[in-house]
Amino acid sequence: MKANEIGFIASITVCFFVLLAMPGGPWSADDPPVVRFAFQDRIGSVIPIISDRKGFFEEQGLNVKPLRFSSGPACSEALYSGAADIGGMGDTTAVIMISKTDRFAIVASHATGEHRHRIMVRKDSDLKTIQDLKGKRLGVKKGTSTYGGLLAALEKSNMSPQDLQIVDLTPSVMTDALLAGSLDAFVASEPTPSSAEEKGARELATLGGLGNEYPILILANKEKILSRPDIAKRLLAALKKAEQYAAEHLEETVEIMAEETGLSPDTVRQAMKRHQYRLRLDQSIISSLEKTAAFLKGQGIISQVPDFVSNASPDFIE
Repeated sequence: MKANEIGFIASITVCFFVLLAMPGGPWSADDPPVVRFAFQDRIGSVIPIISDRKGFFEEQGLNVKPLRFSSGPACSEALYSGAADIGGMGDTTAVIMISKTDRFAIVASHATGEHRHRIMVRKDSDLKTIQDLKGKRLGVKKGTSTYGGLLAALEKSNMSPQDLQIVDLTPSVMTDALLAGSLDAFVASEPTPSSAEEKGARELATLGGLGNEYPILILANKEKILSRPDIAKRLLAALKKAEQYAAEHLEETVEIMAEETGLSPDTVRQAMKRHQYRLRLDQSIISSLEKTAAFLKGQGIISQVPDFVSNASPDFIE
């Protein structure tokens, strides 16, 4: 078992003890639904954030309790532990979850972006290609879709993780570590790269061109959500309205995301350009997940490729 897989499993067992005390179990048919939704406070989460801010969940008769986290693995831990009923996360995190347990189903992708993950270096760095990273200190958050994309990019460049000094870091500290010289490079999803560019970093490469759309997925607890199709449909209806609202009110969406993330509107605007915000769970997304899963199995991160057809429920998207 790989170290990062062990770390993922261990983190699940130690996190969210306080949240675990929250009520669980399936709803009765007469209960007013209270849905605990774990999603990231990042640029990829435009659709759930707009749904929350504009009251679209309430319009559907739902009482959604948002749980905000800074990474996909943190959302998956909340979902796995029972502290959340649904959770948003990147493809690598979702594949690991689905490969470990059949308690969850993928109900939608709410954003994609082939070039939303970027490798960043200081502006004065003499590094020019991924191959130049050999022997260098690279920051990345393990267990994320960024990490999965990095492994694929290294393989394409005939490199392995052992060729680098990989440092497991949260995105919030990467830019400071890079500019202070503690890292030679970092790789992260937006908005971290765009924010770093404002402070003195430049792009070395993106993780695009690998046949991966890097979907940000919504996983649902089957017992809590899929057992009540009316709830699932209303959740997706609220998110669909947010998708439309964000597309029609771009500048307001930029301002809302700037407030939510603490970033400048210009940084938000640039980071959003690297995403496509749309609810979907089509064959293209499934194929992308299957390719990611096959790669992760080859890396020894998961033991089997999940059956995504039986673990996906696209019928709630209208």
